[in-house]
Amino acid sequence: MAGNNGHALQEQTVEWIKAQFDEPVEITNVQSLTGATSSTLFELVVTSNGLERSYVLRLFHKRDWLQKEPDLAKHEAFSLQYAEKMGLAVPHLVAYDATGEESGIPAVLMSKMPGSVVLQPSNDEVWIDELASTLAKLHQTNAEDFPYEYSPYNDVFLLEKPTWSKVQNEWMRAFYIVSGSRPAFRECLIHRDFHPANVLWENRQVTAIVDWVNACRGPAGIDVGHCRVNLAQMYGISVANDFLAAYERHAGSDFTYDPYWDLVSLTDILDGSPTVYPGWKAFGMKGLSNELVRHRLDDYLLSLLDRFDDY
Repeated sequence: MAGNNGHALQEQTVEWIKAQFDEPVEITNVQSLTGATSSTLFELVVTSNGLERSYVLRLFHKRDWLQKEPDLAKHEAFSLQYAEKMGLAVPHLVAYDATGEESGIPAVLMSKMPGSVVLQPSNDEVWIDELASTLAKLHQTNAEDFPYEYSPYNDVFLLEKPTWSKVQNEWMRAFYIVSGSRPAFRECLIHRDFHPANVLWENRQVTAIVDWVNACRGPAGIDVGHCRVNLAQMYGISVANDFLAAYERHAGSDFTYDPYWDLVSLTDILDGSPTVYPGWKAFGMKGLSNELVRHRLDDYLLSLLDRFDDY
């Protein structure tokens, strides 16, 4: 079935979607959603008895990712159910196919949440505060019964000196720090990919957190650090620092900041020479270049290493 923008769903996938509803339904519109880089996202309009409802379908098409983590669809499905049970604003799980045996490709079908991604807000202070309070609320869940456990994305022992950087030796110092012992932390539910492109807004308020495929239990500092390294690339260090201050305000005594997790989050994004994340461009972010992103990452690194001098 082809959507109005030329993207197609396999007939097997269409039949699987229809089978998830108690009453006969028709899929009357299929629209590819922007911003997805590691999976394929569609918005579906499903019609039954003259009523239209919107859903989001995620298809896990990347074979190399599925080889490393074959249960991606199951992971996101479990995470969505868990987060909804905890009272978080997340899409409601309709169905999933862990292997793709029925749907043709591993799939998660979920409700479409109201709101849209906002990357260039008109009121930075309100935007940062709301972003931080949303994350602090997420971390109130201790998640001791959550089966997925945190691990870093990169092994720092395998990272090479970044030849693109103007402060290569400082990066090597960061690798050395990250390879040391982890600080103690309070375990909680973490989204693991919390950044502005995974948050929906309406009327300057957060309406939902999306993209739950990496959720696990682990240190809150990893979520904070991942968001901060995204903000540092998009807007610069001062916005990343404002976000940290706002998060500390909302989390209170539940959170003890340690720059170690910021460094881990920074080394986690290293994969060759840094470039502008395609998702930012897809959501209308302007003014970024690969050179600017690399410059901001160097600056951010130095600001983090300065924090270690204070410890």
